[in-house]
Amino acid sequence: MTEGTTSAAAEGADTLTRLEQEGEIAADYLEGLLDIADLDGDIDMDVEADRASVSIISDTGSRDLQKLVGRDGEVLEALQELTRLAVHRETGDRSRLMLDIAGYRARKRSELSELGAKAAADVKSSGEPVKLKPMTPFERKVVHDAVKAAGLRSESEGEEPQRFVVVLPA
Repeated sequence: MTEGTTSAAAEGADTLTRLEQEGEIAADYLEGLLDIADLDGDIDMDVEADRASVSIISDTGSRDLQKLVGRDGEVLEALQELTRLAVHRETGDRSRLMLDIAGYRARKRSELSELGAKAAADVKSSGEPVKLKPMTPFERKVVHDAVKAAGLRSESEGEEPQRFVVVLPA
């Protein structure tokens, strides 16, 4: 191995270790939250796309966890931000951690990928741009990725919280 390869491998290992540490801190924070709320749930940690990913799942299919998702994922978004703040407090670094509860975000990702692919197909057939409804940053990212996979490009327009995706012709 060359010196550059060795340092790149060490840097990748450092990043993985840092993201695993973020996941551990987040898991501890969320376990405490579940205890306080007297909710049952297991915590699963992973590293995906250069960010820590933490999921709260339930073997019993408990509807209690739906309380932590809230209407349209609003509570989930708030809990994700609180968890990121807990990680920041411990590490001093900004976290891009993703939180999923009861598979909500995974289901949403699938729905949004389909929406992005359908919008791309509509643009290909009509040749006209398609504007989608306002979305959260997570939702827009999933749609942008689906549009890119379909071979088109997209842009975000507007101001939060009314920011939306526009799918553009090739």
